Amino acid sequence: MIRLSIPLRQALSRLSLPVLIALAFGTMLLGKADALLAERARMVLADALAPIWATLQQPVASVRGAVQEAEFLLNLRAENAQLREENERLRRWQATALALEAENVVLQRQLRFVPEAAPAFQTVRVVADGGGIYARAVLLGIRPNHGVRKGQIALDERGLVGRVTEVGLRSARVLLATDMNSRIPVVLEGSRARAMMVGTNGARPRLQHWPEGSAPEDGERIVTSAEAGAFPAGLPVGIVRRSEGGAPEVELFARLDRLDVVRLFDYGLGGILPPEAVARPEPRPRR
Repeated sequence: MIRLSIPLRQALSRLSLPVLIALAFGTMLLGKADALLAERARMVLADALAPIWATLQQPVASVRGAVQEAEFLLNLRAENAQLREENERLRRWQATALALEAENVVLQRQLRFVPEAAPAFQTVRVVADGGGIYARAVLLGIRPNHGVRKGQIALDERGLVGRVTEVGLRSARVLLATDMNSRIPVVLEGSRARAMMVGTNGARPRLQHWPEGSAPEDGERIVTSAEAGAFPAGLPVGIVRRSEGGAPEVELFARLDRLDVVRLFDYGLGGILPPEAVARPEPRPRR
């Protein structure tokens, strides 16, 4: 093996940088002088390296696939453990529900409980804005011998819409829950406190007259109360939302701005209060 002396090696190292720079400039000049020749040289180099790259990519792809498979198995194991935990929790809830159902049956037998019959209803199409003495009402098109009467409850597929206040031969008017004449007794589901939902002619009615110490909480569900016999208990109404001033309002479940059809339910309420006590007409404000 030939060993170069230290001065010779230093001289070669000093010459290597200028030589490389000269080769680079020569390649650039060659490429500018003959672009076709440079392109052919690049393609020859690419053709020579392509099989090598293809060969090297196979083990890399295999390693990548193995890593992804391992990650998938780890995620699958974690998901399986989570599903087992949820399944166990659901089994406990099922056992609790079955126990409560059995207890409910026993209590109903002891109290000689008579279940309420399912209310009769009919589906009716909304034909127009009701107008008349109410600011927020809709007019329904009904057929002759319809069986619609004052006081029936109107609902859409989401929740409470309002109550029938006027009935004609081929039409009926429903006072919406947002009208300023609307007064609906409700229950706060969280605290079970009673309150009164009052229409404002806006999109959200207000809540009033709740018991002291049971202020409505934001996000709390609202259902109807059977107090005064005007409405059945438990009909879905909406959710409590706070206004900018902090007043509790109700975001209704029903889409009153998109009413095409409503269902009129006859709950057979004799009604301790007449409809006029819950919907007392007031002069319609000018728009």
